[in-house]
Amino acid sequence: MRPPCIVVPVDEVRQDAEQGVRAGRGRGWRAAAEEALYGPAGFYRRPEGPAGHFRTSVHASPLFAEAVATLLCRVDAALGSPGDLAFVDMAAGRGELASRVLAALPADVAARARVCAVERAERPAGLDHRIEWLGAPPARITGLLFANEWLDNVPVDVVETDADGTPRLVHVGPDGTESLAPGPLEEPLRRWLDAWWPLPPEPGLRAEVGLPRGTAWAGAVDCVQRGLAVAADYAHARGARPPFGTLTGFREGRETAPVPDGSCDLTAHVALDACAATPGARIVAQRDALHALGVGGDRPPLSLASRDPAAYVRALARAGEAAELTARGGLGDFGWLLEPVGLPGGDPLGALLVDVADDEEQ
Repeated sequence: MRPPCIVVPVDEVRQDAEQGVRAGRGRGWRAAAEEALYGPAGFYRRPEGPAGHFRTSVHASPLFAEAVATLLCRVDAALGSPGDLAFVDMAAGRGELASRVLAALPADVAARARVCAVERAERPAGLDHRIEWLGAPPARITGLLFANEWLDNVPVDVVETDADGTPRLVHVGPDGTESLAPGPLEEPLRRWLDAWWPLPPEPGLRAEVGLPRGTAWAGAVDCVQRGLAVAADYAHARGARPPFGTLTGFREGRETAPVPDGSCDLTAHVALDACAATPGARIVAQRDALHALGVGGDRPPLSLASRDPAAYVRALARAGEAAELTARGGLGDFGWLLEPVGLPGGDPLGALLVDVADDEEQ
C-alpha cells in the first residue's frame, strides 16, 4: 500500500476531473483518490509515512528484504555479474526496503549495486547516502525493479451496475458520499471491463477499473533493459473477482470507510493478470516465491534450546516472522507478478525461483 510514481500525470487527472465537474458529471474515485493521497495535503505527504498506519511485508520482518536481496543476487548471476547492477525500489515509502536490501547484499555485489528509491515524498533524513532518491525510475536499467504494494495505491475509477444492471461510473464527494453517473461509461473503461472484469447485468455489483495500473506497470517494466521486474501485491484473478469490489481505507492500523479527504489510505486489490506486460510474465503466490528464496517457517529443534537457549529464541523468532510472511489468508496470499526482460535461457524464471512447482503458478 504505497504511493505510485509512474501514472498518468497528476495535471491530466485533475484536468479530467475539472472537466467532468463542469460538464455535470461529478468526480470519479480515480481523481478523488489522486488528490486525497498525493495532493499537497495528501495522506502520503504526512510526516509519519505509511508505516505509521499499516504494516507491509517490508515492515513485518527483515526476512523479506533478505529474500529480495537473494533474488537480486540471482538476477546478477543470470546477467553475468554486470559492472552496474541496479536495484530499484518502486514507491519506497521512507526507504526501508532499499536500505535493508543494501545491507543484506554480499560485499562484492553491494560494491557494484546502484540502489534507487522511487518515491513522491521528500527524501527522509538519515537515509544511507548510497541510496539515490528519485521521483521516477531510471531508464534502461540492468538488474531488479521491485514494487511492493505499489499498484494497489495507483488510483482507479470504480464502476457499479445500476437498477437495470448497466455499469455506471461511481462519483464520490469529499465526505465519501457516492452517486452513479447518469451517462454511459467512457469507451476505454468499458473495453477494460469487458476484457478483465465483466459484470453480470445485476444491480449493485462493483468493479475497480485497473486500466491506469496496467499503464503504470508497463511503464515500469519498460525501464528494465535487462533483468527482472516484480510487482508484489494483494490481488485477484479473472474468474474469481470480488463481486462488490475491494475499495477500502486504512488509518492508524485499522480498516476504515474510504473517504477521499486525505485522512486515510485508499487502496483496492489489484487485477495482476490484467497488468502483465510481457509474454514471459508469471504470477506466483508470495509464500511460494519466498520459500524458493530461502524463507521457511520451520520451528527450530528443541534440542537447540538446551544447547544454546539464545540461538533457539532467535531461530524461533525468525520462524514466526517467516510464518507471517507466508501465511495463508494473510501476506502469503499476495501475488508476485514476475516479468523477465532479456534474461538468458529458455526458462529464466525457473532458474531464479527454482523451488516453485509449475502447479503453484497462477
